[in-house]
Amino acid sequence: MTETSFPTSPEAAAAAFRKSPVTLRMLIGGELVESSGGGWIDCLNPATEDLIGKAPRATQADVDQAVRVAESAQVKWAELPVQERSNYLMKLADAFTAHADELLMLEVADSGNAITAMKPDLANCVERLRYYAGLGFELQGHTIPGASDRMHMTLREPYGVVGRIIAFNHPIAMAVHGMATPLMAGNAVVLKPSEQCPLSALRLGEIARDILPPGVLNVVSGDGAAGNALVRHPRVKRLSFIGSVRTGMAIQRSAAEVGVKSISLELGGKNPFIVFPDVSVEKVSAAAVAGMNFGLQGQSCGSTSRLFVHDAIYDEVVKAVAEKVKAVRVGDPFLWSTQMGALNTRAHLDRVMQYVESGASEGARLVAGGAAPAGAAFEKGYWLQPTVFADVAPEMRIAREEIFGPVLSILRWSNLEEAIAMANSVEYGLTAAIWTNDITQALRTAKRVQSGFVWVNGVNSHVRAVPFGGYKNSGIGRERGIEELYSYTEEKSVQIFL
Repeated sequence: MTETSFPTSPEAAAAAFRKSPVTLRMLIGGELVESSGGGWIDCLNPATEDLIGKAPRATQADVDQAVRVAESAQVKWAELPVQERSNYLMKLADAFTAHADELLMLEVADSGNAITAMKPDLANCVERLRYYAGLGFELQGHTIPGASDRMHMTLREPYGVVGRIIAFNHPIAMAVHGMATPLMAGNAVVLKPSEQCPLSALRLGEIARDILPPGVLNVVSGDGAAGNALVRHPRVKRLSFIGSVRTGMAIQRSAAEVGVKSISLELGGKNPFIVFPDVSVEKVSAAAVAGMNFGLQGQSCGSTSRLFVHDAIYDEVVKAVAEKVKAVRVGDPFLWSTQMGALNTRAHLDRVMQYVESGASEGARLVAGGAAPAGAAFEKGYWLQPTVFADVAPEMRIAREEIFGPVLSILRWSNLEEAIAMANSVEYGLTAAIWTNDITQALRTAKRVQSGFVWVNGVNSHVRAVPFGGYKNSGIGRERGIEELYSYTEEKSVQIFL
């Protein structure tokens, strides 16, 4: 299988990647290149442990080259009229549509995520490119009233080179998002995908190479050393990272050692789902399962992994949730009937299993899952059944720490003050869900919960124009909408004496 011949059906993909792993290269300055150090990253299918591809292991010199060509290309890119930059993004959206099937197959093979979960990501990528292609026209300054002998105005100008480091759970969606907004704002981009899932981003670089001016977008694959080189590069003044709290904090420290940089972070979540007693048990239990993002094996920072249920309906909800979770179909990610695939790596599976063992040893009641599925199909790969613990106490590890896996903790409450205190007791504050038929109660609770994004009687719903981001250690800055577009510009004030 060559770099220009990709399978576009699940059946063909499963066979093709096993037979002939794909070798992809980095995009630097409009050229497809290997690592200057000769190193490679082996990409394994999480469901089978088969080698499906190889990605270059970028060196510090590679990252430096990517930044320098980006800096050079950015000047002319920023000088283009907004309409021309918009046209480029629209052309990229059209090309993405033409290659959507092959990108989907590559994504499923590299991530282990169920194809049913990944399919919407591909559609969202196209929508996102077209959305920001239009939103760029709203990148406006202001005139400000002042003295009669002078005029005051503000300008929005790009930073220059933007470094974006993305996570493994939505690889292609994050890659597209990672470039669309800063490009529309007039920046050039150096994109580093996760070493766990780099293939779709590298393929995106191949596609973009034929559309964007050389150097405007650069894609470098590598491990933490490459990421650190990007963070510490003195010519990168704007950084964005999606990943763990620990890595986000390390990025802040590392970046501050070499300069003052603008940094946005979307980090972890231990998100509460607060259930009042006036709701439908059937609806809320279905929402609790949906909120766990089992199609991504629970590997989502927005998953509502702490379910707080009022005492009056607690037993009913626990039973209904357990039944629904046990019905989730775990299996081959390429099958359309599969609802949950394999965790991303062996190391990550081992980490999640430590939490499962911790929950049992600390006294939580296991009501679903807790082990790998039975059968020959699961002898290889990184498998875990969707797992639910009931009677969880707020001091337990599974209630305090982000697991980033298919593990749901159910806690009981009878006093709202107690529920809000428990919900706010962790270091995270990304999302929250509130379910009640009392709108006043819902709004009061939404104001008191310490989360950057709150759903009322819903989960996992995002609108492109609505800002998304976290409180506390869940991050800084906001993605999506005009707020994100502005964040990739610096504001300059101009005072003109008349």
